[in-house]
Amino acid sequence: MREPTSWPVYIVGAGPGDPELITLRGQRLLAEADVVFYTGSLVPEGVLAHCRPGVEAIDTRSFTLETLLPQIVERVKAGRRVVRLQDGDPCLYGALHELLIRLAEAGIPFEIVPGVSAFQLAAARLQVELTIPKLVQTIILTRASGRTQVPEAEALASLAAHRASLCLYLSARHVEQAQADLLAHYPADTPVAVCYRLGWPDEQIWLGSLAEMAALTRQAGLERTVLYLVSPALKGLSSSRSARSRLYSPDHTHLFRRKMGQQPRL
Repeated sequence: MREPTSWPVYIVGAGPGDPELITLRGQRLLAEADVVFYTGSLVPEGVLAHCRPGVEAIDTRSFTLETLLPQIVERVKAGRRVVRLQDGDPCLYGALHELLIRLAEAGIPFEIVPGVSAFQLAAARLQVELTIPKLVQTIILTRASGRTQVPEAEALASLAAHRASLCLYLSARHVEQAQADLLAHYPADTPVAVCYRLGWPDEQIWLGSLAEMAALTRQAGLERTVLYLVSPALKGLSSSRSARSRLYSPDHTHLFRRKMGQQPRL
């Protein structure tokens, strides 16, 4: 058995599913780990290919926190290097907060390694920028209220009033209500991308309008692992051909680019 080490528990964002979309740091930590706890329903086994042979890989899809925590603590105290692998980025809908509290109470040090989130991969797949000048400059990440309640101040109909690029997680089972809430403020022809299992081998994306969001979901039989992207930016290159960032405009000066005729600072 390895001598006890000062390794903290590393909580690593696995990304949305594609094994190549994990960070280099996350990949290195998987290669060094003795034990990896992962949720098999959300993290494909292909990501575990980054682990060394003989790693103890524990699928936690049926665990409660009360099941998971003692196993982590036991292995840390035995001097084993532990990684908790979480889908996407750990800071988004990952039940991270409650785990961190329990680790702190147990005196177990931890570090968090960020990952690519599904909304970022969705934008990449759709080849769009979600913050287009003069069109939309805000991104909202949220979910519909269901078994896990959303605070009243964050009600979807209220957030829709901003008409921002809205990324809707964990909401396929409540899509009819979500669609109705969004239609309270977004035009019915606002583009929507219905994204299923982004980064997985069976990834699929359906494009339509907000008025079609629920129908697209039900026709495809989707109930989980769905991200909705609602945004005027999804009109693509035709959405605002005149839109241009001031950052790269020739008449816009900043610390590293002076007015025409002036010498830049060295």
